[in-house]
Parts: sequence; structure tokens; C-alpha cells
Amino acid sequence: MSLTVPFQPLVTALQLGQLLKAARKRRKLTQAEVAARLGLSQNRVSYLEQHADELSFKQLLGWCTAVGLELRLGERESLESTNKTEW
Repeated sequence: MSLTVPFQPLVTALQLGQLLKAARKRRKLTQAEVAARLGLSQNRVSYLEQHADELSFKQLLGWCTAVGLELRLGERESLESTNKTEW
């Protein structure tokens, strides 16, 4: 079974929290296991999955490493090139 997930654009903190939680579950990691890797409490990991806007950049990078994600940044496609029916 492959754990590969396609790249996803994120535009909200809610989406980020959902992505981090889904990646953790795909890797069959508990919140406590992720917390231990990040030096946080299980309660804090639970909170941050719901409030990803409060993650520090350092925490985000560590979390990505812990759950097997890669953080990439790039320019958005222009609005003219997107399918307007998706909006």
C-alpha cells in the first residue's frame, strides 16, 4: 500500500491542520508519538491540529518531517489559467 499523496495547495490554517492530521493517521502515528518527536505534549499536538495557525515555522517543519510530508512553496497559477467552474 502506497502512502504517496499528491501535492495539495493550502490557503487556510484549517486545511493545514487537516493535512497534518491526515498524514499522521496515514503513518499510523498517535498524537503522543508526534508530540515526542516534536518535544511537545500530546495535548499541544491535539490543539495544534485544530489551530494550525498557531504553529511556529520551526514546529511546522518538524511536524512535516515527523509525518513524512515535504513543504514546498511556489507561485500560484494565475486566475486566468484556472477553471472558473472550480470557484
